Amino acid sequence: MYDIAVIGGGVIGCAIAREMSRYRLGIVVVEKYEEVGFGTTKTNSGIIHAGHHSPPDTLKGKLVVRGNKLYDRLCKDLNFGFSRIGELVVARSESEIPELERLKKQGEAKGVPGLEIWDRERLRNAEPNLSNTLIAALHAPSAGVINPYELANALSENAVDNGVDLKVNCAVEKIVVEKGFLAVHTSTETIKARFVINCAGVYADKIAGMAGLSDFTIHPRKGEEYMLDKRLKGLVQRLIFPIPEKNTKGILIIPTFDGTIMVGPTAQDTTDRDDASTTYEGSEQVFGFVSKICPSITERDTITEFAGLRAVSNTNDFIIGPTRIKGFINAAGIQSPGLTCAPAIALYVRDILKSEGLVLEKKKNFKPHLPGPPRFASLNDEQQRRLVEKDRLFAKVVCRCELVTEAEIHSAVDHGARTLDGIKFRSRAGMGRCQGGFCAPRCMDILSKRLDKPFQEITKRGGDSWVVKKMMDS
Repeated sequence: MYDIAVIGGGVIGCAIAREMSRYRLGIVVVEKYEEVGFGTTKTNSGIIHAGHHSPPDTLKGKLVVRGNKLYDRLCKDLNFGFSRIGELVVARSESEIPELERLKKQGEAKGVPGLEIWDRERLRNAEPNLSNTLIAALHAPSAGVINPYELANALSENAVDNGVDLKVNCAVEKIVVEKGFLAVHTSTETIKARFVINCAGVYADKIAGMAGLSDFTIHPRKGEEYMLDKRLKGLVQRLIFPIPEKNTKGILIIPTFDGTIMVGPTAQDTTDRDDASTTYEGSEQVFGFVSKICPSITERDTITEFAGLRAVSNTNDFIIGPTRIKGFINAAGIQSPGLTCAPAIALYVRDILKSEGLVLEKKKNFKPHLPGPPRFASLNDEQQRRLVEKDRLFAKVVCRCELVTEAEIHSAVDHGARTLDGIKFRSRAGMGRCQGGFCAPRCMDILSKRLDKPFQEITKRGGDSWVVKKMMDS
C-alpha cells in the first residue's frame, strides 16, 4: 500500500514526486512511456516565464511568479541547465503599445521584477538583428530558458534517490475506488494507494473518468516548433514574444539554453491526443511570421522540427485540487506556463494533501542534491585533458555535431537512458546538424551491450519506434 501514486511522469508528476519525497511516505510514479518526460514535457518550449502574461484571477496566474522564483534554488540543487536570459514582447505599431503597458501593469501587480518598456532605439541597440520596423518592447529580465526533459530527468532521479518507486511502461487501464484506498490497475500490476494524483497531461480527463469523475475535459492544442542550425547562435540574445493573442502567446523566437535557436509554436486545436505531426502549413505560418520579426531567419536553417500537444482544459486554466472521490486529486489542464509553475504546483499539491489528512513527517536523511551530467563540450582544454586522463572514454567522440563523448553516453545509460531519445535528452548526442545520422548506430550499440538487448530491439523512444528491423530467415 502506497501513500501516494502519481499518474504521469512528466515534469509536473516528477516535481510533485520529488517534493513529496522529503517526507516519510511511500510514493510511486506510474508512467506509460519507456522513460519519464516523453509526453508533453519533451516537446515543451523550455521557457521559464516572467509571469506578466497570465491573468491574476487564474490559478496559473497566481502560481507563475512563485514558480519562476523557485528555479534558482532548484537549479542549484539538481544541476540542470538554466539561464535567465530575459524576454521582450515586441510591438510593431503604435496601436500595440497600450497592450505593452497593460502587460507591464499586470506584471507589476503580481510582483514580476524589473519590467520596463523600451523605445525603438534601446530595442535596436539591445537586439540589432530584429526588424527595424519594431517600435517598442516590454522587457522582463527574470524570464529564462531550460531543457524541460533535463529537468524531468533530474527531478525523477532525485525522487528515486529519496525512495520513490518509478514504474515505466506501465499504462493505467482502470481505477477502482475501494474502502480507504484506490486501486490503480495498470498493464503490468495493480497498485494500491491512499492518494492518487492525476498528472496525465492530455489524458488527464480520461484518467479522471476511470475514477468516475467527469468534472472537466481536455482539448489538445498542437504546437509545431522548428530548431535552427547552430550557425545562428547569438542572432538574438533574449526570448522574443509578439503581442499575445486570445489562445496563445504567439509564435516566438527562443534562444535555447544550449545555444541553438528555436521558433514556434503554432496553436492548432485537434481531437487526436497523439498527433505529433508537423505540416507545410505550420512551417509557412511560423516562418512567415518570424521573418517579419527577424529577417535573418529562414526555413532553410531548419535542422529538425517537431510538434507537441498542450493539455488545454475546458476552463482554460489549471485544474488542481481534491475531488468528490476521496483521495483522488487532479493536477490537470497544465498548459503554458505549466513548466514555470511546476515547482510551485508541487508545493500547492503538498498543501492539498496535508489538508486532506496526509501526515507529513520530514525525513532527516532527505538528499536534495544531484550532480549534473558531464558536459565535455562546455569545458576548456585543461578541464577536458583532466577528464581524459581520468577516463579514456572521454577521448572517444561519438556525436561530432555536439562533441559528445562515449563517456557521456555511458553516463546517460547509468542515469536511466533506455532509448535513443533517452540518450539524446541526457547527453545531446543526436541533437546536432545531422540529427543522429552519424552517432545513432554507436549509441544503439552501447545501449544494446549495456542493456543486454539485441541491437534490433533498441528503439528511438520506446514502444514500436523501431530503428532497424531484423530480417526474417528465408
